[in-house]
Amino acid sequence: MPCLALELDTSVDEEIRKNYNPSKLELESLPPLPEVKPTSQPAQKPPLEVVDIPESAGSLPPLTPADKKPVISKIDKSTAIRIKKGTKFTVKSRQAVSDATRAGSRLSFVSQRAVTQRYVTIPQGTVFKGEVYDSHLPQLSGNGGLIVIGIDSMVFRGSTVGIKAKITKANHKKIFFNNIKGKRTYWKSTANSLKPGTKFYKKMMRATSKLADGTITVILTPFTVVAGVAVYAVNFVGSPLFGLFGKGGRISVPAGSEFEIKLLEDVYLL
Repeated sequence: MPCLALELDTSVDEEIRKNYNPSKLELESLPPLPEVKPTSQPAQKPPLEVVDIPESAGSLPPLTPADKKPVISKIDKSTAIRIKKGTKFTVKSRQAVSDATRAGSRLSFVSQRAVTQRYVTIPQGTVFKGEVYDSHLPQLSGNGGLIVIGIDSMVFRGSTVGIKAKITKANHKKIFFNNIKGKRTYWKSTANSLKPGTKFYKKMMRATSKLADGTITVILTPFTVVAGVAVYAVNFVGSPLFGLFGKGGRISVPAGSEFEIKLLEDVYLL
């Protein structure tokens, strides 16, 4: 690559040093330096200015109790009271939940009736807590919305006890595989997709009846009949495919709705 360079001739400096005394020239031509007495105290730096920064600046908002997972108390099973697997509790929700609720959201429930086991009674008003494990809005092919809720703890005598339970009823409706599902509408969408073909077929039949009344127009009746039958046949054959483009029903459970909780494992209490 092209570049620019300078070559310096230092032989002039050598000639000057031979003929002159540089140190003597400096002493004769430069004025003497002023005398400065050293100070006993070092110079102090100006104090730094302290600026108050609000605690909220640059930090995330604090988590609410509903957003935090509970701290589970450890229990010695050898001295604990056991609640049998399969025990059911009737509870009411404190928050509304729907297929739009994001996974990971925390929920709480309050028991509506006391449940008695050997040596212990779980009183009415006991708080159960859970989490939305999965959810999605209605999807194509008539698939409805989905809510999957797991119950992971309950508050008993001031201590949070870890449990493993599922939802078996929501708003008095049975829940299978812990999935609260919106209505599946595939067949309804398939039936609705037949409406345009049926409407066109009936229109062609009415046109055929009018053409059949005339002596000349009667020759046109086969065309209207064929058109109506052809469109209806295409619509009928394609209706299963058209039904795939329909979405299922939404699912929403308001606050205060009744649920049934079933224990999947034994629970041990102090």
